[in-house]
Amino acid sequence: MHKHRNYHYVLNSMIFIIGSLCFFSANATGGEYLLAAGDRVKVVVFGHPDLSGDYEVDGEGRLSLPLIKSLPAAGLTVEQIEDAIADKLSPDYLKNPRVGVVVLEYRPFYILGEVKSPGSYPYSSNMTVVAAVALAGGYTYRAKKSEITIIRANDPKHQKAPADDSARVMPGDVIEVPERFF
Repeated sequence: MHKHRNYHYVLNSMIFIIGSLCFFSANATGGEYLLAAGDRVKVVVFGHPDLSGDYEVDGEGRLSLPLIKSLPAAGLTVEQIEDAIADKLSPDYLKNPRVGVVVLEYRPFYILGEVKSPGSYPYSSNMTVVAAVALAGGYTYRAKKSEITIIRANDPKHQKAPADDSARVMPGDVIEVPERFF
């Protein structure tokens, strides 16, 4: 009886921790984060460590998992992918599977133009343009700071939007710092 109580305590603690991580993951990016190629996630199938693990959304936007093979993940929220995995596992493999998913590593953002080291950089929570520029070594002397643009990863039209130093940067965004002409 004592073991049974401990099992429930551990299981409830794990559910709380995974739920909290999912909440903070979504809030770190400003709301309903949509998965895309390059994101790394931790999948936990409660009571089945053989089905749990760290996985990356591949270039086609899919996750490959044991038993269920490949399923679409790009464009889905963490909650939607949890439901999709549970649906694939039930009823053929598990009865009432409980699945938790947490984003471990977001896809990078990109910064181009008049910064000292243009390229891709790892995303971190609450990233702003000024923090992104700092990661890229700062502005060059030719940077036109007043005309920075961002192409949002979640914008299907991929349009440039004006941005200032305090603008939020999201995973997959492309920041462009133009050159000023004297």
